[in-house]
Amino acid sequence: MDVPILIDEGWTVAGRHFRSRLVVGTGKYKDFEETAAAIEASGAEMVTVAVRRVNLSDPKAPMLQDYVDPNRYTYLPNTAGCHTAKEAVRTLRLAREAGGWNLVKLEVLGPPPTLYPDMPATFEAAEALIRDGFEVMVYCADDPVAAKRLEEMGCVAIMPLGAPIGSGLGVQNPAMISMMIEQAKVPLLIDAGVGTASDAVIAMEIGCDAVLINSAIAQARDPVRMARAMRHAVEAGRLAHLAGRMPRRMGADPSSPLMGLIR
Repeated sequence: MDVPILIDEGWTVAGRHFRSRLVVGTGKYKDFEETAAAIEASGAEMVTVAVRRVNLSDPKAPMLQDYVDPNRYTYLPNTAGCHTAKEAVRTLRLAREAGGWNLVKLEVLGPPPTLYPDMPATFEAAEALIRDGFEVMVYCADDPVAAKRLEEMGCVAIMPLGAPIGSGLGVQNPAMISMMIEQAKVPLLIDAGVGTASDAVIAMEIGCDAVLINSAIAQARDPVRMARAMRHAVEAGRLAHLAGRMPRRMGADPSSPLMGLIR
């Protein structure tokens, strides 16, 4: 009897199709060589780029583009480090002028120490960017009401945090994330908080379309090896989601039948 093989169909955002469900950041590595090696090991096809921290204009200085080919990878400019709607909108308008990018990641952060998404400012910035014709993937709180509002505004992907940025705490509120997945009609990606491979597996098992990871790879003792681990974790979590886990039960259930035992 032939056993059907579960094949991951990939995911699509704003008309762009990706086979890899792992999106990786390009910051915090020791150098561009390590950045490139980790991205290669991750199998990612989309990389985020903090516009405020990347060299877009000085051809004499080292450039990310020399190590991570924009013809091979989809660059996703983001507004990392922006704390107001005006700052985020201006940053992405500059990015579009400099590189022609229209698919962008919006994040507007609250103050330290939590750096939690500032949702009123996020709504304001999203509205302005969508009006300008941007395709906005938006970082947000793990809040189903806020997520639905952003989707209805026209955001092309919803990206709730799993835990505070750079914390490595994993998916802290899987129940709420699951509710957001159930109501979403656009891709939903866990963004922020993943610390190790098991966190990525959990995100994918509950049904996320993809996972965005930066610090967990870049700040690992061996970033290239961790990138490879994250690649396998995302693939395993997606396969487990497609397969459907066994039901949980409070008591034991023997794995071998009790009938026909030799007495």
